[in-house]
Amino acid sequence: MTSFGIIVFPGSNCDRDIATVTAGLLNQPTRFIWHQEADLQGVDVVVLPGGFSYGDYLRCGAIARFSPIMAAIIDHAKAGKRVLGICNGFQVLTEVGLLPGALIRNRDLHFICDRVTVRVESNHTLWTQGYQSQQVITLPIAHGEGRYFADEDTLKALEDNGQILFRYSNAQGELTAASNPNGSLHHIAGITNGQGNVLGMMPHPERAADRLLKATDGLAMFIG
Repeated sequence: MTSFGIIVFPGSNCDRDIATVTAGLLNQPTRFIWHQEADLQGVDVVVLPGGFSYGDYLRCGAIARFSPIMAAIIDHAKAGKRVLGICNGFQVLTEVGLLPGALIRNRDLHFICDRVTVRVESNHTLWTQGYQSQQVITLPIAHGEGRYFADEDTLKALEDNGQILFRYSNAQGELTAASNPNGSLHHIAGITNGQGNVLGMMPHPERAADRLLKATDGLAMFIG
């Protein structure tokens, strides 16, 4: 059994979607954790869901980083336990410094809501062991600030250390300009920290995990 703790900020709107997968489809212990709490006892995997924490009025994730629960999440990550940030959750993880780089406005400055193909770079991780290396999967995206950006040294470190787990690609796994929906550097759709226990990704695996939706490519993320 794996217990999930789903952080709820003012403005989170994908928290129920996550619970539908972890509790509803996988029958795993799941609890919602209000952002003003400070206790993660009994939680194996912390999930920061998508949405618009604090309305994203300042900058995506910039206010959420100061929520009381973040200190416990940092301790959880430093202890080697798993933390998953999806979309707005990814933005929060970069703001708080658990992941490098930043998510900035999409290349064309438009909000994008679509399904995209994503290449799984490696299955030698806790997060992607349910996939094949170089497997191309289809996941939804919905963001206005999803363009991954970092300086050259950071990008080189991510490449050298195998911290890039997901890249936007075409259906053949090729990295083309047309297959990069938001202009992310190095086609980055998801990265981990150096230890591999913290993952941030812009696509939404929880929205592609139910056979009723005729989309299940994201389910392996939660089983792994």
